[in-house]
Amino acid sequence: MILQALHDYYQRKSLDPDPARRLPAFGLEEKEIAFVLELTRDGQLAGIKDTRTGVGKQKSATRFLVTKGAKRSSGVAANLLWDNAEYVLGAPDGKKLETAHRNGKSEEYERRLVEMHAAFRARISALPPSALQDEGVAAVLAFLDHEPLASVATDSAWPEIAATNPTLTFRLSTDIDLVAQRPAVSTASADPADAEIDDSTSRPCLVTGDIGPTAQLHTAIKGVWGAQTSGANIVSFNLDAFRSFGKEQGANAPVGSAAAFAYTTALNHLLEKGSRQRMQVGDASTVFWSQRKDDADMEDWFAEAFGQHDDPDARTDRIRTLFDAIQSGRFDGARGEGRFFVLGLAPNAARIAVRFWHTASLADIAVNIRRWFDDLRIVRGPNDPEYPSLFRLLTAIALQNKADNIPPRLGGDIMRAILTGSPFPATWLNAAVQRSRAEQKVTWLRAAAIRACLNRSIRDANLRRTTPEEEIAEVLDKTNPSPAYRLGRLFAVLEKIQEEASPGLNATIRDRYYGAASSTPVAVFTTLLRLKNHHLAKLPNRGRAVNLEKLTGEIIDGIDEFPRHLALPDQGRFAVGYYHQRQAFFAVPDSDTPNHTDGN
Repeated sequence: MILQALHDYYQRKSLDPDPARRLPAFGLEEKEIAFVLELTRDGQLAGIKDTRTGVGKQKSATRFLVTKGAKRSSGVAANLLWDNAEYVLGAPDGKKLETAHRNGKSEEYERRLVEMHAAFRARISALPPSALQDEGVAAVLAFLDHEPLASVATDSAWPEIAATNPTLTFRLSTDIDLVAQRPAVSTASADPADAEIDDSTSRPCLVTGDIGPTAQLHTAIKGVWGAQTSGANIVSFNLDAFRSFGKEQGANAPVGSAAAFAYTTALNHLLEKGSRQRMQVGDASTVFWSQRKDDADMEDWFAEAFGQHDDPDARTDRIRTLFDAIQSGRFDGARGEGRFFVLGLAPNAARIAVRFWHTASLADIAVNIRRWFDDLRIVRGPNDPEYPSLFRLLTAIALQNKADNIPPRLGGDIMRAILTGSPFPATWLNAAVQRSRAEQKVTWLRAAAIRACLNRSIRDANLRRTTPEEEIAEVLDKTNPSPAYRLGRLFAVLEKIQEEASPGLNATIRDRYYGAASSTPVAVFTTLLRLKNHHLAKLPNRGRAVNLEKLTGEIIDGIDEFPRHLALPDQGRFAVGYYHQRQAFFAVPDSDTPNHTDGN
């Protein structure tokens, strides 16, 4: 199903009327090429063109449409008319050469360089006679036959080429197109994947159903965060344990060469740097796309809803536009029946693991996105965005708020719950509660996460209850009967009394007692209530003292006894009750209560 959806996406994008958005035809790929060697017609080096733009490490090379690259592992396999400096010039890579010297393998590396350069020339020589007669191809062969390394070494670009082993290609100095793009080369019968296609047996393709040659090795997938920089595979077989009935490599799961090219090209396009259709969800590199071209606006909405963006106001406007579209019935009928696909990929050595895969109608996706933000809605400060990003929510529950500390599978589990409307994983609730306890701080993002988790669970349990439980409100709910919620409110009131009795305190009861109060209330609340009396006596405004005492009594009236222990969901209710009561204090300024907000 995944490969079929990617194959269909390639078919749609390959027919895009805009050349800038069109995916390359079979046998071709777009490749960033840093330097172009410009040749005269007799094969002399006229100059080296640096195609890169930007500054320092932010430099990016121009993308060119060239013949699809060869599949490499540890062997020697050259690309046609473009490759790195090792293949094109036989020039050593500075870092590899240093490593070879250190390990005593200099001679071995030098022999390999000779093999690589010879393979590059042989690949060009293998072109059909019609292509070999092309003046561009002839110029390249002439250049390669007359000490190419010595020719390049006199150019000002040589020091950087020698240091970085960049990708190189050729162009005649009088042309605009590369030699690799000349018609004689483009129409040549040599296919870059010839060595990867098994012509011995025609098999039905598992993606298209067509009978034809099977791709033995599939193009590597690049751009998955944490995977090998050279790329990894979704479909691969390299050990005896993975092989059935003696079938080697791709014969285990026969995919036609054209279909393999299509799905790998589509996936690499979705994962490429700067793609609007990819985002990071925990450890899962996530891509998404719509089935039909007319539904591409959902791709933009999905990116705004879950991606990271520099302009929060523009993001808010886009999400509101989606909600307006839902409200106006835009996804009713046939418009909402189009399919939408979300794929999460995680690294797994030389392979890629599918962290999650979800397909649903546009109508379901739109409704579940709205439900997600409805579940997250909670009273917030004036500077907090209306629609928090998933990345911020995940980092809010991670140690030191670092993305590297997000639990590995959590992002994928949350995304799966968002897309299906099912309860959120208990690990998210646990992480939000534990981080609040560890830092003695219930932030807006943590409170939003806890409320979302609890309400989804309540909603799911209510389907099996005769007497449904009321969901947790967005703002302070004085009628909420939950003892845990009331204990959270009580703790916030006791902290407020202490703050007003001793202005300027560096630490409050929250810093010392929050963890115990939210997990084992009976152990600390008797002590805190005694401290409360002491703090009330210090308040200069007796009217304020009476009001706070009255509020304390109203909350305690709903608590029969202090529990010995609060389970995880009740610790979450405690956190939300505490957060609600604190926000209520900040939202109702008077002569005795300063108007400020609690930071995140």
